[in-house]
Amino acid sequence: MSQDNRGRGRRAAAGRRRRKPAAGRRAVVIAAWTAAGVLLLGGAGLGYFYFKFNGNLKTVDIDAALGKDRPQNVDNGSMDILVLGSDSRGGANGEYGQDDGGSARSDTAMIVHLNEGHTKATVVSIPRDTLVTRPVCKLPNGKSDLGGPRKMFNESFTVGGAACAVATVEKMSGIRMDHYLEVDFTGFKEIIDKLGGVEVTTTKPIKDAYSHLDLPAGTNRLNGEQALGLVRTRHGVGDGGDLGRIQLQQAFIKALIKQVKTIGVFDNPKKLLDLADTATKAITTDKALGDVKSLMGFAQGLEGISPENMQMITLPVTGDTRDPNRVVPLTKESAMVWDALLADQPVPAAATANSAGDKGTAGTVVR
Repeated sequence: MSQDNRGRGRRAAAGRRRRKPAAGRRAVVIAAWTAAGVLLLGGAGLGYFYFKFNGNLKTVDIDAALGKDRPQNVDNGSMDILVLGSDSRGGANGEYGQDDGGSARSDTAMIVHLNEGHTKATVVSIPRDTLVTRPVCKLPNGKSDLGGPRKMFNESFTVGGAACAVATVEKMSGIRMDHYLEVDFTGFKEIIDKLGGVEVTTTKPIKDAYSHLDLPAGTNRLNGEQALGLVRTRHGVGDGGDLGRIQLQQAFIKALIKQVKTIGVFDNPKKLLDLADTATKAITTDKALGDVKSLMGFAQGLEGISPENMQMITLPVTGDTRDPNRVVPLTKESAMVWDALLADQPVPAAATANSAGDKGTAGTVVR
């Protein structure tokens, strides 16, 4: 049985339908491409501000775009979210590279799996240079891209936007994505600034002219520009590749989550509203999360998840034998990852033991 059919068969027999998240008075929202960076949104009864924030949100109707050719929407109450980082060099993002006319790329992609009780999370990072089989995707002009084997993963977003990225993830995993969240360079930077920065400790200096990052060893409070440089850097740590950058991103996320609940935003109404305004302008969601009430309900269940309850891995990959600049999934080990998520269980250590993504030491540079 193919991996796709295997996943769909498992889903059909997995159990009851997903629970709808309950609404709450205040919430922690996973919104950032650094593996779901945590944002704080305001409480109920904001009246005018709800209307304003709803107007800020951008949505994509994934269900309408993909139709019924998807893994079945049943399981044991867990939830799977595709979180993407939009890497367009157009508009306000032009300072990070040559203007590409707004052609976006997904330089960061993570599947965030929440267990049935929303007490634990598994985050699976997908390297952007992974060669995958891309499904047929609709194009903005109404035509279709036929896809096919040996397509670079991050090209799915460039070719067909959010819907194509979701379709590609579902094809490779056999897991239906319940939600979609996206944030771009500028939005991420502004969110970190509104939070007042993030403190990290570096075990050695990091200097990368490409990402404009220059950090001494020791404790550093990063502003938005520096935080963006850290999660983008490749050349300043490890072997200079995307796998090392993923390890840095995962370390940054844990540092962010440790601090976000102690920032005191809820004690400062103006800061809270400014942050909510910035956050809702920065993110794009699937239609089901496209209003503040839905976001708050979704996010309430995430408040109890701490870094200690997060398992963060990189999709098991190895170097491509035909192109040294690309990686390919390890078939057996990748199946172990998808099987674990389908069963709502932690990913076993054996799944990543032979992966190139776990060989580097970039993740030890930040703590």
